[in-house]
Amino acid sequence: MEPEMSRSKAAARIRAAAVAEFAEHGYGGTTTRQIAARLDLSPAAMYPHYRSKEELLFAISYEGHRETQEVLAESDLPGEQPVVRLRSLIAAFTRWQAAHHALAKVVQYELGALTPEHYLTVVEVRRSITALFRSVVEKGITTGDFDSPDAEGVTLALMSLCVDVCRWFPAGAYTDPDAVATLYADLATRLVGAEPATLG
Repeated sequence: MEPEMSRSKAAARIRAAAVAEFAEHGYGGTTTRQIAARLDLSPAAMYPHYRSKEELLFAISYEGHRETQEVLAESDLPGEQPVVRLRSLIAAFTRWQAAHHALAKVVQYELGALTPEHYLTVVEVRRSITALFRSVVEKGITTGDFDSPDAEGVTLALMSLCVDVCRWFPAGAYTDPDAVATLYADLATRLVGAEPATLG
């Protein structure tokens, strides 16, 4: 069941305030009163838009996953060699995690707070994202461009690598999402064991 995503400015402001609170204090450590206070509203003023804190989290999580899915669709290069396609996807995925690190942190690490029904809805989108990456890895293995015996394991490693960016970004010398995107595209190339000939 997809959430009925309100496009009103008020609902968008509530989601933004909730992302900031959830990212800073965690879902469990945040109350609707705190979210409302950030907007100088009463908790009752949030109710017409979101009936519960969990419903608000669901809207944020679903929206974040769908936005990621759209970014990846725009960045995919189906006609290119597997390594070129993988680098483009990894760079886009990593860049989104860094550029939207507060939202990504909520999206990636608060799934367990969703109701079973809402969790399954979000996980369906999440699985489609993983399936996209796995299809590219499998293609590279089939063509011989990638030197890896385990498409599933490599895919999980790639996804974990990118998803974790939101936990630490920004840090040290890495304050530019584009720089992290380039770094992770290089790391992904090495992780799949891409043949040197495919990198030219």
